[in-house]
Amino acid sequence: MNTVLLNNVDHADLRVAIRAGAEYGDAANQLPIFPSEFEEAQRAFPIVFRPEGDHVQAYALLGLDRDENLFLDGARWTSAYVPAFQRRGPFSIAIGRAGPDAIEPDEPMIHVDLDDPRIGAPDGLPVFREHGGNAPLLDHAADALRTIYQGMESGPAIYAAWRDAGLLRTITLEISLDDATTYALPDLMVVDRQALADLSGTALEALHRRGLLEGAILAAISLGNVQRLIELKTRKRAAA
Repeated sequence: MNTVLLNNVDHADLRVAIRAGAEYGDAANQLPIFPSEFEEAQRAFPIVFRPEGDHVQAYALLGLDRDENLFLDGARWTSAYVPAFQRRGPFSIAIGRAGPDAIEPDEPMIHVDLDDPRIGAPDGLPVFREHGGNAPLLDHAADALRTIYQGMESGPAIYAAWRDAGLLRTITLEISLDDATTYALPDLMVVDRQALADLSGTALEALHRRGLLEGAILAAISLGNVQRLIELKTRKRAAA
């Protein structure tokens, strides 16, 4: 990787291709997602959680085997929604100094990996407009990065509140495709629909007042998409 701070002087003519594929990290059976993505993500993917140190992280479950994304068809996603983690392309965000005169010296700033093969591709789109300002591609990437950055800031507290309220349950997700083929995905956490239905009193009021109920409901509903994974996996095996 050759990650540098993006700026409209050194990178005025930078062009980036919009591509998907295994070589760009899209072939993953789980990808991180963040609270503001739940509304759209729950229409396509099961939303699960994993403990990571002292925190919990949400993931979109995309496949059953390692490095398998059942929503990736060659160089394109077949789902209507693509997680922000992949929509960002070769861009990333890091804390850095905006300049010696900055009032807030440490702030999130966009970086770009100049070694990414999408950089400088013949079919690439401009990052900056000819006469200054962000081109649509950079606005799109910045929106994805904002989702990630804000989610990393807010997500741990949201998931901790759900765990404290008894909504997160650790399971081994078992999926049977036929009598001979069963998948077991251990150590996943999910929002327990029964625990959600049983919420009452102080716990219910606290989550409601903090605006945290909707996300938990969306995550619980998303588990219906496990059946979609089964259908996609069955179709893939039949075509093999």
